[in-house]
Amino acid sequence: MDSVDQKILAELQQDGRLTVTELAARVRLSVSPCHRRLRELERSKAIRGYRAVVDPAAVGLNFEALVFVSMHQEDRDTVAEFERALSEVEHVVEAQRLFGEPDYLLRIATTDLAAFQRLYDERLATLPGVQRLTSTLVMKHVVEDRPLPMTRT
Repeated sequence: MDSVDQKILAELQQDGRLTVTELAARVRLSVSPCHRRLRELERSKAIRGYRAVVDPAAVGLNFEALVFVSMHQEDRDTVAEFERALSEVEHVVEAQRLFGEPDYLLRIATTDLAAFQRLYDERLATLPGVQRLTSTLVMKHVVEDRPLPMTRT
């Protein structure tokens, strides 16, 4: 990946709805080479897809919590079953497996505290292998949906 590819990625992270013509102008390429590079970035999975970034409040998801999960068992089957079951919980909008303690970090979006409590008690606490859940509430987003940096440090 060269600097032109990085410029293409940077522009698309800012506005994924750019036409190839607009993108080519911004990165100072003609349309055909820009289109070829764009298709190669998609083929190589450097670009994983395109989507709209939706404001959670606009769809009634006004409550966000971070949940730390400590596992009781961490054998391969339990971890696989936990991750499979977790992927089916639609209000888990992000989940990361961590090194050390705790084992997972979940970002949860719900309508309100009562909905979060139901989700916590009825779904999260019953997931396979869970020993302990610890949650904290999000007060405000300071940095959110920031584009990935295209410079290497």
